[in-house]
Amino acid sequence: MRVNTLKRAAVAIALALPGAAIAAVVAAPAAHADGCYTWNRNLYQGRSGSDVRELQIRVAGWAGNRDIVELDGIFGPKTHAAVRRFQQAYGLRVDGVAGPETYAKLYELQDNDCTPRHFSYSELDDGCGRGGWSGGPLSASETRENALHTMWKLEAMRRSLGDEPLYVTSGFRSHACNNQVGGASDSQHLYGTSADVVSRTSSLCEVARDARNRGFSGIFGPGYPDHDDHVHVDSRRENNDDGASNSTSWSAPDCGIG
Repeated sequence: MRVNTLKRAAVAIALALPGAAIAAVVAAPAAHADGCYTWNRNLYQGRSGSDVRELQIRVAGWAGNRDIVELDGIFGPKTHAAVRRFQQAYGLRVDGVAGPETYAKLYELQDNDCTPRHFSYSELDDGCGRGGWSGGPLSASETRENALHTMWKLEAMRRSLGDEPLYVTSGFRSHACNNQVGGASDSQHLYGTSADVVSRTSSLCEVARDARNRGFSGIFGPGYPDHDDHVHVDSRRENNDDGASNSTSWSAPDCGIG
């Protein structure tokens, strides 16, 4: 577990505040500084801005069945529902308002590079030996940002499956890497929007079924050709750069998913 001293201090301060998550109209104190990102106001339905988008990235894995949380910076019903699911999953006050208590948990969960504590950039860049984020159809920074979004969805899946490790066997791939492993020419791996995962404590079918609630619009697992030893998850519905229609495609026939 990679939780630094700064985040532990932030959590202690936030949780010490009485009624921290009750008042939606009172700005969250800036004292809850974090090495990655600090929210300076409470967020709830009707609010918008870059701080909402940062929140949406982190609750994207709590989207609900067949749904996604758009990263549009607008706190609408989907974001509200995702925040409630996040709060429930971590034993917080369930009100759909992102305030000090919710932020304290997010600060606890994230490292200073903004990755969730159980996943890392190096883990998501492992298609052919961790060669960096260049060589795909997008810029390195865009690909890296997509990978961050993917990691937060995986963090939610990990929590849902009992907080046991999930292992990424393939993440971002450059064009050269994708050709080397025989990946599809339009693979979501090229964009940093996907990961192949396995678990030692949950079956592949349990992973695939849970992925339906984590904002993944691409799921391929047992029963789909060449996917009997891992589950592929991706965010193709949110990928506006691949030239394909933003759709949902699930196929894990041995798990009753199709």
